Amino acid sequence: MMNTNQIRSLLILITILYTTTIQAQQNNKQLHKLFDDYYAERMQLFPSEATTAGFHQYDDRLAIEGSTPYLAATGTFYKKYLRKLKKFDNTTLNTGDRISCDILTYTLQSALEAISLHLEYMPMNQFISTPLELASFGSGDGDQPFNTVKDYENWAKRMTAFMEWTDTCIANFNKGIQAGVVLPKALVQLMIPQMASLAEIDTTKNIFYKPLLKFPASFTAADKQRITKLYHVVIAGKLRPAYAKLATYLKEQYLPAAQDKAGLFALPGGDRIYSYYVRSFTTTPDLTPEKIYLTGLSEVTRIRMEMEKIKTETGFAGSLQEFFTYLKTSPHLMPFKSPEEVLDAYRAIYRKVQPHISQLFGHQPQTPMEVRRVEAYREAASGGPFYIKGNISEKRAAILYVPVPDARKVNVTFYGTEATFIHEGIPGHHFQIALQQENKEIPTFRRQPSFSAYFEGWALYVESLGEKLGCYTDPYQKMGALNNEIHRAIRLVLDVAIHTGKMTREEAIAYMMDNESVSKAIATAEVERYMAMPGQALSYKTGEIRIKALRDKLAAQLGTRFNLRDFHDALLAYGDMPLQVLEKYMDSWAAHYLQP
Repeated sequence: MMNTNQIRSLLILITILYTTTIQAQQNNKQLHKLFDDYYAERMQLFPSEATTAGFHQYDDRLAIEGSTPYLAATGTFYKKYLRKLKKFDNTTLNTGDRISCDILTYTLQSALEAISLHLEYMPMNQFISTPLELASFGSGDGDQPFNTVKDYENWAKRMTAFMEWTDTCIANFNKGIQAGVVLPKALVQLMIPQMASLAEIDTTKNIFYKPLLKFPASFTAADKQRITKLYHVVIAGKLRPAYAKLATYLKEQYLPAAQDKAGLFALPGGDRIYSYYVRSFTTTPDLTPEKIYLTGLSEVTRIRMEMEKIKTETGFAGSLQEFFTYLKTSPHLMPFKSPEEVLDAYRAIYRKVQPHISQLFGHQPQTPMEVRRVEAYREAASGGPFYIKGNISEKRAAILYVPVPDARKVNVTFYGTEATFIHEGIPGHHFQIALQQENKEIPTFRRQPSFSAYFEGWALYVESLGEKLGCYTDPYQKMGALNNEIHRAIRLVLDVAIHTGKMTREEAIAYMMDNESVSKAIATAEVERYMAMPGQALSYKTGEIRIKALRDKLAAQLGTRFNLRDFHDALLAYGDMPLQVLEKYMDSWAAHYLQP
């Protein structure tokens, strides 16, 4: 029996625990309100992001990203929410809230650093830019809705705003010229025909007229007539001239001022900019460019040894380089005669992996996924297949886009069709991104993918599950998977080499062709991608290596209790996050998993 003092002590302890619990619950409510307020305010500053995420209050707006007022507004926004976050004690938060708090802090700090680097001096490239995003929106097949008369009117206003965006873009390019911070000439030469194509005069060829061909049945004849007249005025009088202005500027003024070197090392402050991109895309502060470069060289050597085994298995007697040539030129590895045959091959892989999915995943997304051909205006610059997320609340399927400029040249080995489907589609990007979008247990601001080291690392990781998914039974498909993997290892080498001055553009192209079975055209497009998006190519292998290391560590720690399906479900349970946050979370998951 307890004495009076013991009872008093117990009551005090119960009171403390109760008070702490209530305080934590209040903190969580306040934190959730902060998350909601942050996202609501962010959507106003990033209206195109809002459209993509399915929030359509701002579909008529276009952010003038590089303008001085916009940069000042975003900087104030980031600082305000950093101050607010400091009021919360992470130790009192549950797992999900702690992850979200860590992620938002990381995001805001990184965004503030980006502003200080004047990245607006290089406001667009041949892969990612507002002009290309607007073309996707304006096609009528993208994220911009065209269901009501107001939707059509919203898009007319957004198209009109592109004139101001263009003027700001050109002004920032000129600031970059004055500061010596300019894009490589090779990239500018790719951007010029893109802009010229989007300025096409012929209404039957210009993508921005497509919504006029798909009016909803509910529209009256008067609605159709008025909107058609409005679009012809806006597109012909404002949008097309803006694209033409960009094309002319890039050709006549910017191209002569662009740099001859391929990497950031050649620019004033380029080393600092590259260090930022490395940290941003790897989300791993302990990695330096040199460490990444050496890891890449080691991975290339390891994977080449695996390729030698496949070469022997096929009975090929020549060198590995000769095997690459055989793979690139062998007619039986280029079996397609039409774009539809290529698309059907990817659809067949979907049917192949489907029976094995439940063995590796306890949770699957509800959002469907379709396979489609890339639109003509961007097909030539697309490289390989890529994933565009859907939106189940809007009944919009995700899309695995496949570029087919010439079906007869689509090679199943150096395209690695099975590994590519697993990476870009199921269970790669589609499972991870769709589950994140559908997850109502995480704050709204986290339902769209943000951290490529996680989502690209995940997609590359699941390529290694190919045998478990019923794939890679053919040595040439296995070689395709190795070709995909070495491609990502080569990226570690080349991204760093290009942006630190270890290699020129031409040397990087040659290195890629020496170490994988790709054509010169593909190697060139890939190297130019690394030039355009410094650090992004580091995401894949960095993330995959960290995820595999986590899996192996937790498997050793949990022993016979480790279950691969549970690991995958846990990894995807809270959406994407910086790798440094992921490692903390998975360690805590394993500790909980061990409890009886």
